[in-house]
Amino acid sequence: MSDQPDTIRDEVVVTLEYTLLVDGEVLDSSRDSEPIQFIQGQGHIVPGLEKELYGMTVRETRMVVVPPAEGYGEIDPDSFVIVNRSEFPAEVSLETGIPLQVQSSDGDVFEARIASVEGDEVRLDLNHELAGKELHFDVEVVSLRQATPEEIAHGHIHDHQHGHGDSE
Repeated sequence: MSDQPDTIRDEVVVTLEYTLLVDGEVLDSSRDSEPIQFIQGQGHIVPGLEKELYGMTVRETRMVVVPPAEGYGEIDPDSFVIVNRSEFPAEVSLETGIPLQVQSSDGDVFEARIASVEGDEVRLDLNHELAGKELHFDVEVVSLRQATPEEIAHGHIHDHQHGHGDSE
């Protein structure tokens, strides 16, 4: 299929270099490893970034600012829970900001951070760590290709581009 798309649109596989800055600090960057690949329009990346990529071309760069509502959401005051200190293993350091994995009574595992410790009460924040944050993405489009019908149906990329004729 030689239908090489020249701009980002739905059902196009995008290979993207990016650097994510929050509060002026680099939190993540593909430049330290490999560019990311995703099918545009499938919700694989934060909505505010995906929206801003439409129409971009190969080698185009852009600074994209994503507000919390289009990123990881606003901070939800209902996503804080109070847990008794006795629920934690003795070896767990109960300090503000410490990340934890917590398990609900029905077995679901959640990422949390300690918001505060007051007496025997430990207040956990179950919001995503980037909730309420403005995300600054520095992006460069590396390549574009049409997603295959199979990739679109499965909702993810199949790495068939790099396997033919290459032997390790």
